[in-house]
Amino acid sequence: MTRRIDIVEVGPRDGLQNDPANLTTEQKLEFIARLEEAGVRRMESGSFVSPKAVPKMADSAAVFAGVDRSRPTRHIALALNEKGVRRAIDAKADEINFVLVASETFGMRNQGMTPQDSADMLAQCAPLVLEAGIPLSATISVAFGDPYDGEVDIKVVGNLAAQAQRAGVGELALGDTIGVADPWDVRKRIDRVRMEAPDVFLRMHFHDTRGAALANVATAVECGVDVIDASCGGIGGCPFAPAATGNVATEDVVYMLERGGFETGLDLGKLIETAHWLEKVLDHPIASSLSKAGRFPA
Repeated sequence: MTRRIDIVEVGPRDGLQNDPANLTTEQKLEFIARLEEAGVRRMESGSFVSPKAVPKMADSAAVFAGVDRSRPTRHIALALNEKGVRRAIDAKADEINFVLVASETFGMRNQGMTPQDSADMLAQCAPLVLEAGIPLSATISVAFGDPYDGEVDIKVVGNLAAQAQRAGVGELALGDTIGVADPWDVRKRIDRVRMEAPDVFLRMHFHDTRGAALANVATAVECGVDVIDASCGGIGGCPFAPAATGNVATEDVVYMLERGGFETGLDLGKLIETAHWLEKVLDHPIASSLSKAGRFPA
């Protein structure tokens, strides 16, 4: 049987939060609808964070109110603290993704927390999510490197993973927030997290800042990871990380995986069409290769 790799589309949240363009709520909803037409069934549709810190996500409640709930899509809300979690619950998010942070300086700049602070906040918020009957996932940001502190200790990542498991997280993503991971470190950190948190499913979140994202995706898949984050067009970046460019492009990941014999359930042609549409509404070039080169065979 063909192995299935599920893609979590993060374009509407991580893709747009740092883009120079300011899409309207209606444009965001059209983006989401186009992704659903391409077969996306799980996506980060917004985040409930401080609108002063991330103004491009200030309309997330309106986005969640406007999505077509008749479609089989799980709309994920990102949150950093109890206030954000409560807002996500009120918005009827289908899943809440809580952010842990693996380094001190980035953690303080991004969410005003140390790594342990973020783990303590997750432990405080998890019962709210679980009592609401909403699936809880978590992402460890800067799990491979910090833009200010440099290398991130693998022990810290493992410890956060263990605490996430104890808090009741069902799925954990390792986030290469600034695009510094390499395939060999990916393997080491996956092994470490599996040792520390054997009961959680793993997801990987790679940025292509230094051109290694597809290689890292391939390594993660070879390590048995079945869920990958990606952003249509390769858009994205972090407002709190200098020179942090976009996520790995959804269409590039789908092309690579399907050429390799894996199944994603996504329509590559429609993803490329959506990337072309996105380039027009953003009014600037996008990074993805497939949006330029097209599929093969043509």
